[in-house]
Amino acid sequence: MNDVTQAVIRAENLGKTYAEGKLHTPVFSGLTLAIHPGETVAILGASGAGKSTLLHLLGGLDVPTAGEVYVAGQKMSALSDAERGRLRNRALGFIYQFHHLLPELSALENVMMPLLLAGRPLAEAQTRAQAMLEAVGLGHRLDHKPGELSGGERQRTAVARALINRPACVLGDEPTGNLDERTAAQVFGQMLELNRVQGTSLVLVTHDRSLARRLDRVLELHEGRLRTLSAAEV
Repeated sequence: MNDVTQAVIRAENLGKTYAEGKLHTPVFSGLTLAIHPGETVAILGASGAGKSTLLHLLGGLDVPTAGEVYVAGQKMSALSDAERGRLRNRALGFIYQFHHLLPELSALENVMMPLLLAGRPLAEAQTRAQAMLEAVGLGHRLDHKPGELSGGERQRTAVARALINRPACVLGDEPTGNLDERTAAQVFGQMLELNRVQGTSLVLVTHDRSLARRLDRVLELHEGRLRTLSAAEV
């Protein structure tokens, strides 16, 4: 089995340039990266370095200017928009700095949504969503809407939603960046525990080096290049 199929996500010679009229702004080029099953990876870098752009490319939410992204062994550029959407729903989970929960739905209904979009039966979706919310300590908040939850509870609901389909990999863009230090540590700890239990890979963009040190591998995106940081550099 080659590395493309072994890796949950693989990027080969990835490049992204933004064009506006005659102005072309390169973000990075020639990036190669493999995320393996169960691996946890932090991506550090200054604001504007392209970390979120890289995450969007890895998740198939944006299209690279050059290179290829493979998710679960499938070349993203070879898929239609609908096929990419189905692959994202099946193989990937996303967590952002702001939870992006649907305000009119309860915590349970928000977590059920990816399963319903995947065509799972309503009863199964309810059972699995309840179990996932209980796993992140929100079994007593099933019927509460986002406006009735604290910041930490909303983010834990978002974590539950990202993991409900048992994805191969979760991509997080500053998933604890909007929380106080204590709550961030709690949410991050639960993410790592679910990673351990489910074997789901994690790729997290973060500015928090104390959190990054808890992951298997730490990368830095600097001046369009990725490099692995040693423990002493993190």
